[in-house]
Amino acid sequence: MPRYLLSVFGPADPTEFGTYPSREEMLDAFAATGAFNDRLRDEGRLVFADGLEPASTATTVDGQAERPTFTDGPYLETKEHLGGFWVIEAADLDEALALAAEGSRACRGTVEVRPFRTEESVRALTED
Repeated sequence: MPRYLLSVFGPADPTEFGTYPSREEMLDAFAATGAFNDRLRDEGRLVFADGLEPASTATTVDGQAERPTFTDGPYLETKEHLGGFWVIEAADLDEALALAAEGSRACRGTVEVRPFRTEESVRALTED
């Protein structure tokens, strides 16, 4: 079954309650997201899901030169960053989009959906 990455984005500078306006809203979103995760797990669709620490905790590594360079902070300076994600299995893109809409409602964030590469898509890139 095809796999999809559902990425949740939020502000680069979270408040004391993350991306939520209050502690109550944060706890409500955590509960709804937990219920969504449980449903995905029960249906056999969940591969992996987790939240990320703020982008300010990132270290960017460039190992392309003879010696790698390490830079504190995210790769890109943007107003929004990846805050969490799900890796799911879905029959097709339409099903993945429907699940992303439910995940967005649960976590109260914007969700980007991207399919993982398949053998077929890689083969299509390499064929003449």
